[in-house]
Amino acid sequence: MSQKIKVFIVDDHEIFRNGLLTILKKVDNIDLVGEAGNGKELISKLEDTNPDVVLMDIKMPVMDGLDATKKAIEIKSDVKIIALSMFGDEEHLKKMISAGARGFLLKNVTRTILTHAIELVNEGGSFYSEELLVHFTQKFLNNNQNEIEELQITKRELEVLQLVSTGLSNQEIADKLFISKRTVDGHKNSLIVKSGSKNMVDLLMYSIKKGLIEV
Repeated sequence: MSQKIKVFIVDDHEIFRNGLLTILKKVDNIDLVGEAGNGKELISKLEDTNPDVVLMDIKMPVMDGLDATKKAIEIKSDVKIIALSMFGDEEHLKKMISAGARGFLLKNVTRTILTHAIELVNEGGSFYSEELLVHFTQKFLNNNQNEIEELQITKRELEVLQLVSTGLSNQEIADKLFISKRTVDGHKNSLIVKSGSKNMVDLLMYSIKKGLIEV
């Protein structure tokens, strides 16, 4: 049996937090190791609970999700943060991504999508609620028509980029394009270097802004 994914939930709304706890307790490959009502509580429990993935609310008292994300990654560099968002949090989400968050989910997320996001991010991938990606795409394309420019990328790299934007894993992309998982990794690394991005989340945001992918 594979090792369970250790998940920590941070949200100042107790009812919502308890709802997530109830949902995730029913998922066989997830081990809930802690919960907190603000970022400061998370930081105080981080080393003892040693989570793989943290579901992080953005707007919280005492210490918000942005500062908590920065601090958590500083303490535990391999921890993976998924931001929990409401519509209207776009500016905060961009800051969360810059701070190192590996994905973002709307708070109306279903159990299936929530579980998939946790699994994907835990494996080193990234995940974004589809509604938010569409919203970002429309906003960026409407406001940045004059700035859109194409990267010097190959047709295959563009195919990989488009599939990454749909939330597929490296293996799923490899199967779909009839190439090896290692080749997918190579294309993704090449795209990150060419765009000057820090990671795949950064690359996707850049690509949406520049109109390189359609969501």
